[in-house]
Amino acid sequence: MAQNVLVIGGVALGPKAAARFKRLEPESTVTMIDQGTYISYGGCGIPYFVSGEVESINGLRETAANVIRDADFFEAFKGVNVKLRTKALKINRAKKTVTVEDLDNGEKYDMPYDKLVIATGSTPKVPPIPGHDLGNVTTCTCLEAAAAIQANCASRKVNNAVIVGGGFIGLEMAVALADQWGIHTTVVELIDHLLPAQLSTNLGAMVKHDLEGLGIDVVTGEKVIELRGENGVVTALVTDKRVIPADEVVFSVGVSPNSQIAADAGLDCHPRGGIRVNEFMQTSDPDIYAGGDCVIVKNLISGAEQYLPLGSMSNRQGRVIGTNLAGGHDYFKGVVGTWCVKLASHGASGCGMTEFQARQAGFDPVTIPMAQLDRAHFYPEHDMLHMEVVVDKPTRRVLGAQAFCTDGLSAKARMDAVAAMLQNGDKPTLNDLQNLEVCYAPPYASAMDAVNTLGNVADNVLAGRHKCVTPAEFAAMWKDRANNDYFFIDARPVKGASKLAEKYPGEWHSIPLEQLEKRIGEIPQGRPVALICNTGSRAYECQLFLRRHDIESVNAAGGMQAQLARGEDF
Repeated sequence: MAQNVLVIGGVALGPKAAARFKRLEPESTVTMIDQGTYISYGGCGIPYFVSGEVESINGLRETAANVIRDADFFEAFKGVNVKLRTKALKINRAKKTVTVEDLDNGEKYDMPYDKLVIATGSTPKVPPIPGHDLGNVTTCTCLEAAAAIQANCASRKVNNAVIVGGGFIGLEMAVALADQWGIHTTVVELIDHLLPAQLSTNLGAMVKHDLEGLGIDVVTGEKVIELRGENGVVTALVTDKRVIPADEVVFSVGVSPNSQIAADAGLDCHPRGGIRVNEFMQTSDPDIYAGGDCVIVKNLISGAEQYLPLGSMSNRQGRVIGTNLAGGHDYFKGVVGTWCVKLASHGASGCGMTEFQARQAGFDPVTIPMAQLDRAHFYPEHDMLHMEVVVDKPTRRVLGAQAFCTDGLSAKARMDAVAAMLQNGDKPTLNDLQNLEVCYAPPYASAMDAVNTLGNVADNVLAGRHKCVTPAEFAAMWKDRANNDYFFIDARPVKGASKLAEKYPGEWHSIPLEQLEKRIGEIPQGRPVALICNTGSRAYECQLFLRRHDIESVNAAGGMQAQLARGEDF
C-alpha cells in the first residue's frame, strides 16, 4: 500500500533516505522539507571550497555527473517533493502531523505523514563569550558561511585569522586560509594537543609540527575568554594567556544535535541531547525514524552510547532508513569511530578509542607507537608511516589505532583495515592484528605490512621483550642528560649518526647495531642505556643483545623519524 513519508532535513541523511525509499516504493509519496536554501551538499568539503580546491560552491552540490542537487533535481529525477525555507516546529504524534512554518511568509500549517524521518542534523557550538556576535565571527558548517569567508579572503579583508578548535574542520580551515590565501592563521585549542578526541599527545605533536611548517601558529592549552572589536567587527581574540590579532574568527569547537523537536514530542532522547534509535534506526515511536547528526549511536567497542556526527555515517544510515521504510530489515549496529583528515603536508587517520577514552570506558589500556615505511624499502617511492595501537593490557584486546603519514592514503588504508577488524564483534586481539590479511605489492606495502608490524611491536612490548619510551620521554631524557645517568647510543649506521656524535662528543655515542658486539666494552658498567635508531627496529635488536649481557636499556619508540616528525631539536 502506498505510503506518505515526510522527511525533516535535506542535507545528508534526509536526501539519502528519501531517494532510497522512493526507488523501492515509487508509488508512495515522499516530501522533504528544509529550513535552508541549499540541500544535499557535501558539508565536509567546505574547507576545500574555501581553499579553492573545489572551484565553486556548486561543486559541493553536484552529482558525479555535474548535475546540481537542488529541489528541481529531486522532484524531476528522484520523485521527491521538496519544500525549502520550511521549518518544522512540532511533531504531533497522535495526529501524525508535523506543524511547519513557511519562513518567507510566516504561514504555519500541518503536514500529515504515515512515516516520519527526522534528519535535523546539528548546530555548531559558539561559546557565549563577550564579542561572539561581532562581525566576521562565524562557524563553517553551512554553505552561506563558507561563501562569506571566501569572499572576505578574496577581497583581501582578512590579514589575521584565528581558528578556535583543533578538530577536523578547524585544522582543514586553517590549512585552507594559510595555504591558499597566505593569511596569517592561528589555531587555538583548549586541550593540550590538537585533535584531542582522536589522537595521543605524541601524534598530536606531529600534527602541530606539520601545521607550523605551513606558517600556522598553534596555541594549545589555552581558553578563549573574549573577542574584541571596533565598529562592530572583530579585531582581536583574547585567551587566558595572550591577545591575538584577528579580523576573521572561525569557531570549530564541535556541534550539538538538533533533537529538541524529538524530545518535545516525547521521543526517547539522551539527557545531553541526541535521539535514541534502535539498530533499524527507529525511534521509540516505530513510525518515526531518525539518523545522522541528531542521533545517538552505539560504540561497538565499549557498548556505550556515543555521539558521532560524521557525513559518511549519515549516508549509510540514510540508506538503512530508506530500506526499512519500504518494509526491509536493514540494520545499523553501531560505530568504532573511523576517521581521516588531510593536514598541511601529511594526513592522519584512526579508528576506535584513544588511551584516554579507553581508560574512561573501564579498560586498562596502553598506547604503543611505531614507525615504518609505508611501502617496500627498496621501492623508490615511499613515506614514513607513524602508527599507534591502543591495547587493553590484561586481555591484549585491540581498542583502537591511529596513523600519520605524508601519504594520507597510506594512513587511511591501514586504519580502514583495522576498523573492519574492530567491527566484527569478536573482540580482536593483538594476534588478530599481527596476522591481519592485507594486500601486498612493493609499490603499495612491505611484505610484512606496517599494520602487522604494529601488532608485532605491541606484542613484544606487552611480553616484556621490548622496553620502550615514548618519543617525548626520550627527548626529555636527552635534554635532562646532565641530571640522569643514561648512556645514549645511536644504533644507526655511522653515516646517519655522525652529525650528532660530532655535535655532542662524549654524550651521543654512535655504535651501529653491526658493531655493538665488538664495542660492548665501551658501555660503562652499571649505567642504563638509552637507545635510538631510525625507526626503532635496529635499537630493538640492540636491546635484546644488551639484555643478554645484563645491561638494562630503553628504546626510543619511532626512532629519529618520530623525533623529526614532532619537530624535536637535537
